[in-house]
Amino acid sequence: MKKLIAFTAISLAALSAQAKDIVDTAVGAGNFKTLAAALTAAGLVDTLKGKGPFTVFAPTDEAFAKIPKAQLDALLADKAKLTAVLTYHVVPGTVMAKDVKAGKVKTVQGSELTVATAGGVTVDGAKVMATDITADNGVIHVIDSVVLPK
Repeated sequence: MKKLIAFTAISLAALSAQAKDIVDTAVGAGNFKTLAAALTAAGLVDTLKGKGPFTVFAPTDEAFAKIPKAQLDALLADKAKLTAVLTYHVVPGTVMAKDVKAGKVKTVQGSELTVATAGGVTVDGAKVMATDITADNGVIHVIDSVVLPK
């Protein structure tokens, strides 16, 4: 029993030492390469590595692949528009899945996302695929589509 307790303490210490911010957590997951590139192009990496806390509705690489290539390339080349789209995916504070309620949520971009909970959680129609991926400065919820501000 002492060995198990010692092992658990070592494992928890190792996990604490490996705490990562939202950007590092997303990059480490491996399926957010396009999001990471977009954050770099928009100059938002340092912001999302900052103190926070932030809640990020993170589109996967497959979500970005739904956007026609020419349209995605144009978005990535337009820093102002890209920044608006990316900050539309971020909500100030930490919102865990258990705290989600249907309604409007103000984003860092300034507009509101519409959250629906009937038949599974959606954000502006994008289905939430995974929740509560914690980082040391917030939380990530994975979505299946890129959402665009109105």
